[in-house]
Amino acid sequence: MLCYLGWIKELFDELDVEVNSTNAKSIDRRIHALCRVDYENCPEAWTRLKEMRAEDEEMFKTDLAQALSSYA
Repeated sequence: MLCYLGWIKELFDELDVEVNSTNAKSIDRRIHALCRVDYENCPEAWTRLKEMRAEDEEMFKTDLAQALSSYA
């Protein structure tokens, strides 16, 4: 599953997004796209996620919600 799942699990819960074995890969691809990081580059995605959240948490939540809207 997602290498950063534990770090943003509370955001998934807040957005009513259930990550499971069926949708995890698709969610992972969307998060990488949101971060503008090549898919499967987990360390870079993790770094960018932390930066985005630190820069503006509310904007990060909004962007994440939009990226994952079809899963809510």
